[in-house]
Amino acid sequence: MKLPERVTIALDEETTELFKKAKKGLKVSQSELMREALKFYCKYRMLFEPVDEVKVRTYIEMLSTGEHIIMDIDHWLLFLNFVESHPEKEKFWGLHREVCQAHAEQFKYKLYHAEYILKRLEACNLFKLSEDAENAFTLVLGPDITREFVKTELEEIFGGMGLKVEIKEDLAKLRVRVLQD
Repeated sequence: MKLPERVTIALDEETTELFKKAKKGLKVSQSELMREALKFYCKYRMLFEPVDEVKVRTYIEMLSTGEHIIMDIDHWLLFLNFVESHPEKEKFWGLHREVCQAHAEQFKYKLYHAEYILKRLEACNLFKLSEDAENAFTLVLGPDITREFVKTELEEIFGGMGLKVEIKEDLAKLRVRVLQD
């Protein structure tokens, strides 16, 4: 059996106090605390990497009100494919426009700008957003079936807010140019 490797570390005053509190609270030895902390860090290091704070705040805001959900992409595509094959699909698209108009009304009173709305919708994973130039954006879409949904949403929201935008379709992208915000 191999003997454990000894490591010496130096802690500043603040870290020393945290270390003592953790050791006392968890009722473990110094060595056990360091081993567990290192294992935790290595297993969950993505929690310690920089995050897009605006996106995280958007998630918190959207999910905490109960007005939004997280949905598996396969379920989302299943839903859209079902709508496309349904005999009353035009009814769905009409109701979709109504929901988008309601969003436009909400956003208008919150004084949201076009770029903020695009970033908010990107947080919903409807597309990947890149800014090409000032007031010009490319939305990289997933499967083709999402294009009509996203384009309708943008047209209704921006139109309902009184924003002037130009939306052009490419194969797997929408290009949005904000003419008047």
